[in-house]
Amino acid sequence: QVQLVESGGGLVQAGGSLRLSCAASGRTFGSNTMHWFRQAPGKERDFVAAITMSGDRTYYADSVKGRFTISRDDIRNTVYLRMDSLKPEDTAVYYCAAGSPPEYWGQGTQVTVSS
Repeated sequence: QVQLVESGGGLVQAGGSLRLSCAASGRTFGSNTMHWFRQAPGKERDFVAAITMSGDRTYYADSVKGRFTISRDDIRNTVYLRMDSLKPEDTAVYYCAAGSPPEYWGQGTQVTVSS
């Protein structure tokens, strides 16, 4: 079992930045690929970014490439999502997930980008 708790969401103006955090506890954090997904109102949950167990490879949705950066700190058992140049279309609930394919999910954190 892995427990995940996201934080760092909030309201930001377009062009601004936020950093989301996902704190993990339970089964060894370092053995999991970690992901961020997001779900906008009335839409399906979409992949945003992922980072491998070793942290040597990262993957991004085309819509966030060049603006978002995923990273992990295996000492703090935390994965981060740095979001820059935010757009109103980035507004969504952001979820952290662990495993490949994702098996464990957090409760989500709301990100709202105003125009």
